Amino acid sequence: MKLELEGMTKRFGSVVANDDISLVVEPGQIHSLLGENGAGKSTLMNLLFGLYHQDAGRILLDGKEVSFSGPGDAMAAGIGMVHQHFMLVPVFSVAENVVLGNEPITAMGSLDLAVARAKVREISARFGFDIDPDAIIEDLPVGIQQRVEIVKALARDAKILILDEPTAVLTPRETDELMGIMRQLANEGTSIVFITHKLREVKAVADVVTVIRGGKVIDSVSPETPIGELASLMVGREVDLTVDKAAPKMGDVVLSFRDVVVIDEWNQRVIDGVSLDVRAGEVLCVAGVEGNGQTALAETLLGLRSVSSGKIELAGRDITDDRVKAVLEAGVGYVPEDRKKDGLVADFTIQENFMLDGSFGAPWAKGLSIDFSARKKRSNELIEEFDVRTPSATTLVKKLSGGNQQKVVVARELSRDLKLFVAAQPTRGVDVGSIEFIHERIIQTRDSGIPVVIISTELDEVFSLADRIAVMYRGKIVGIVPPTTSREHIGQMMAGIMPEGVAA
Repeated sequence: MKLELEGMTKRFGSVVANDDISLVVEPGQIHSLLGENGAGKSTLMNLLFGLYHQDAGRILLDGKEVSFSGPGDAMAAGIGMVHQHFMLVPVFSVAENVVLGNEPITAMGSLDLAVARAKVREISARFGFDIDPDAIIEDLPVGIQQRVEIVKALARDAKILILDEPTAVLTPRETDELMGIMRQLANEGTSIVFITHKLREVKAVADVVTVIRGGKVIDSVSPETPIGELASLMVGREVDLTVDKAAPKMGDVVLSFRDVVVIDEWNQRVIDGVSLDVRAGEVLCVAGVEGNGQTALAETLLGLRSVSSGKIELAGRDITDDRVKAVLEAGVGYVPEDRKKDGLVADFTIQENFMLDGSFGAPWAKGLSIDFSARKKRSNELIEEFDVRTPSATTLVKKLSGGNQQKVVVARELSRDLKLFVAAQPTRGVDVGSIEFIHERIIQTRDSGIPVVIISTELDEVFSLADRIAVMYRGKIVGIVPPTTSREHIGQMMAGIMPEGVAA
């Protein structure tokens, strides 16, 4: 089925999310929409899937204009969508999820599970998915859950399949398997719209790449286009994607975990006997598929989670039972993975956000009062030093782009007197230009002798920054390896397998 979008425009109040976007997806083509978070990619696909209605523009399928009042209309027209966050019912079986909303009914008026199972088996056999129709969704790995989402779309005869950031929760091996599935689907005539911000994946699987920036189509190019050129199209300027760093000069152990166990409110071990040391002058990256304990590790270090057993030391001081304020005062700088929820106060100005961690000390306060003159001076210095693009320090932080919001958080944390810097997903939702800057600051911090712990699901980022890589799986550290370890071996470790010949 051929898809044409003509002049698609969508506004949210004064914000133009999609601005006169036109593109064509041919039958059996993998068409990648490449752009940073907030560029307008997902909004465009939500228009196509009937979740939003465009303010202007047309959707044509095989040359005929169509209009959708909701996802049901889009699915009936042959469009399927696999969302970044899966739309599955965890306690239902695979077969029940696949037919949900389009249930086959027996003569007695009950769900015909035999028909549902047969549908799952037929599609699974065609693509080699090997999915048990009776398996319960919550018991399946995320890679298999994603295949269930694809089966769900194909069961409704989807001729156009939208994949929205489909690799966000996959191991490298699962990502490679998904690429193979996409190519097989395309070979059978399914048109695929592949939404991503990952340049490596675009080059691996796309037939055509359309770059969207600021809600507009910048260009449609071949996947053979060099990565640097694709990055430049995304951000509007030349970008150096390599991290220039010398060999680390490691010093004494600054952070030490010893047999740390953390049990959550559901009595699950989210941290299961973790031991590790982080030395001055190194970057330790904690890698793993999302949800395997990396976030809990950072939250435990910061004092947001209680330690059930084990010990945490910072520069020889026991901080196992310290709360957040004491940990920060001990010299830990922390960039949370969700800046909007945990890193910033959206309705505060930039200068007010700068002083969040140190409101009662210099240079922000004098005695019990805010030192407004010093605050203005120091804020302007940080804005210049960290290249925060803003009209002034009194701009509300919610009016900044994602990249500039992240720079505010990084600037605040690195401007304090630190013994350790921890950053969880430091470049999530950040434009390529800001990624370049943040990576440079991380290496500068490491070179100044301050140890850095990075928690990232982006393997390219891990390999660029790490002096050592600790891989987590189900709350345990599978191994700690050098960045010279192959991507394939890291991927196996992320799946809980320690490859032969790789020293832990």
